Amino acid sequence: MRSRFNRTALLLTAAAGFAAAGVTPAHAAEGDAVTVASAEADQAQPTEPSTDATEPAGDSDSSADTDQGGGTDILSGDTITILLDGRLALANGERSFTKRGLGKTRFGGTADGDYRLYAVPVEGDLVWTPHFTNTLSANVSAAWQRDQQHAVDLIEAFVNWLPPQTGAVGFQVRAGLMWPEISLEHSTGGAWSVVDTITPSAINAWVGEEVKVVGLEGTVRTDIGGSTFGLTGSVFGFDDTAGTLLSFRGWALHDEKATAFGHFKLPPLNPFMTFAQENRTRSLLEIDNRPGWYARLDWRAAAPLGAALFYYDNRGDPQAFTHNLQWGWRTRFWNLAFDADLGSKTRLLAQGMTGSTIMGFRQNGKRWVHTHFSSAFVLLSHRLTDKWNVAGRVEAFRTREHGSEMSPMESEHGWSWTAALKYLLTDHVTLKAEALNVRSKRGVRLTNFGIDPFQAQTVFQLAVQVHL
Repeated sequence: MRSRFNRTALLLTAAAGFAAAGVTPAHAAEGDAVTVASAEADQAQPTEPSTDATEPAGDSDSSADTDQGGGTDILSGDTITILLDGRLALANGERSFTKRGLGKTRFGGTADGDYRLYAVPVEGDLVWTPHFTNTLSANVSAAWQRDQQHAVDLIEAFVNWLPPQTGAVGFQVRAGLMWPEISLEHSTGGAWSVVDTITPSAINAWVGEEVKVVGLEGTVRTDIGGSTFGLTGSVFGFDDTAGTLLSFRGWALHDEKATAFGHFKLPPLNPFMTFAQENRTRSLLEIDNRPGWYARLDWRAAAPLGAALFYYDNRGDPQAFTHNLQWGWRTRFWNLAFDADLGSKTRLLAQGMTGSTIMGFRQNGKRWVHTHFSSAFVLLSHRLTDKWNVAGRVEAFRTREHGSEMSPMESEHGWSWTAALKYLLTDHVTLKAEALNVRSKRGVRLTNFGIDPFQAQTVFQLAVQVHL
């Protein structure tokens, strides 16, 4: 078996270097709307994965307006943002995945599953969004996160080039360390934070932990018959381990985010995998030197209605591995997203994902691991007043295991509901309250932990989010 060594540190250093030298993402190109705080202050809704996800907020001509009024601003109060998040949480249920359990939430209960109270800081972010020219900007963000490997780690570091649209077709390019535009629930810019709730859906929690790339992305857009269409394509690397958590842990609902140099813990593995796979997974590795790609087609009608179809293939070599047993995973998925304004104060979001991931050598015609996964959610948010917003979400998720070295008991299915209330206390402080209930069944709970395969968990959270 051949060993493949990654060049992560080298490429990430380069990515951070050219970002620091002057460059940013599509969604940060507008400059003044790059934080969750500013989006919430204006009562903005989550970014849809169509035109708004790849250009400044507003209509498709806003890039030209921004360009005419923009300029160089490398280091000032307008380019530095600090985001702080503290929690009061009450949770029951099994051991959290953050403690090498199979729990679906960030916070778990006591040893016997009863409610446990937490009062903890969970995240602190420093975001730098310089503008070097009217069309060239950057987004570099670093964070402290509770339960992460390093005290402070890099979150994103990318550049964005957004020239004004002067004809029928506009375009945009971004490059560096970034998340693809998949999530309907996260803000554009800043530290990729959730807008309407505290906890994102299972889909976008997984995107946050395993679908981050170092790549080059380009977007073209045009208006046809009163609708705006966008086409995005990307070539990327450093996402070869995507799929590890979905197979060994399953879906989860949390707001932890992958870092450039950190890892996520894995639950106890079966006897074969204990010797084949390290007991943790690193989200950003290049193992096989094979670039992956993704593409997205966006549509936005003249009415407040939009949709996006996204396809991802990391082209990972499932037989490639490093000396410390980090493996290449061939992960492919489709994601369909839809958003609509139901009046002036209500928005509907819906998102579905289906795909598969494989790892290891062939045994009796099957790969060691072959996991099919799917999930979908519907979220409804309503603005009660200028300061109050309420949101509710329901979702379902499942995995199916077909690998030669994985038991069918390592498959899972479940569903969840979430209710959230958001209050803008001041221009710099947002309060959020959330109730989250998750019910799931996974057979290895019995074999690995001696507990019922079916588990229900409830988490109540109060978040105080400050932006400076």
